[in-house]
Amino acid sequence: MAFRRLVRFVNAQGVTSYGDLKGEPVGDLTGAEVEVLEGDVENGLRRTGRTDKIEKLLCPLPRVPIVICIGLNYQRHATEANLRVPPYPVVFTKPADALTGPLDPVSVHPDAQGMLDYEGELTVVMGKDAKNVSEAEALQYVLGYTVGNDVSARNFQLPDTSGGQFCYAKSFDGFAPIGPCIVSASLIPDPQKLHLVTKVNGQIRQETETSDMIFSVAKIIAHLSRGTTLRKGTIIQTGTPSGVGLFMEPKGFLKDGDVVEVAIDGIGAIRNKILFE
Repeated sequence: MAFRRLVRFVNAQGVTSYGDLKGEPVGDLTGAEVEVLEGDVENGLRRTGRTDKIEKLLCPLPRVPIVICIGLNYQRHATEANLRVPPYPVVFTKPADALTGPLDPVSVHPDAQGMLDYEGELTVVMGKDAKNVSEAEALQYVLGYTVGNDVSARNFQLPDTSGGQFCYAKSFDGFAPIGPCIVSASLIPDPQKLHLVTKVNGQIRQETETSDMIFSVAKIIAHLSRGTTLRKGTIIQTGTPSGVGLFMEPKGFLKDGDVVEVAIDGIGAIRNKILFE
């Protein structure tokens, strides 16, 4: 793929394009200069030599086959939850319509508002189909990395309130914001050496190094591809660190109008406002 930091954007004339951001993303990227790319992620991107400016930043991927999520994947998060570390990664999914952009508001259905939570996560984008991939070769299948938030309606997730419906609790439209760009895997040779911070209304809630992961990105891909085809374009949210609202005292659940920011050094930040319907 012919990019270093892939964005999807609308220019001043209202044309939607892919672009290669010239430097590390800062702010909302309005006015930032990019090299325009032709093609798409599915069929390949080509450099044009033309430059343009971002008028509006979009989700870097217009669609995905599926969103695969990993639960309980940070040691300190397992400790705060008082849960035993599992022998394999905990896997659940979100549908494609959960995907939304890095600056888009997250509209929340009334039934999901009571115990709404954030989960800042390193997110992997698969660059080619993968099946029965070994841990040693797993990172060769990665297109790049982006920032994600696994928005969660805990009232549907917790066993004592609804039977532990992980997928349902996390699958509402807009509950998987990602962005602001996809950083090429060539720029991140070791995804276990990244720094992640989640803020709510400017207050730090989560801060971690990805070295605290129980299962590395390579182990996750090897596990997910065991007898199962991971399709190109699939995104994998690799788990959240300690500091979620559920385990705060008093609880730190999200309210109408809250702004959640998740930032990873070298990749950028997403900022999504919570809007109760």
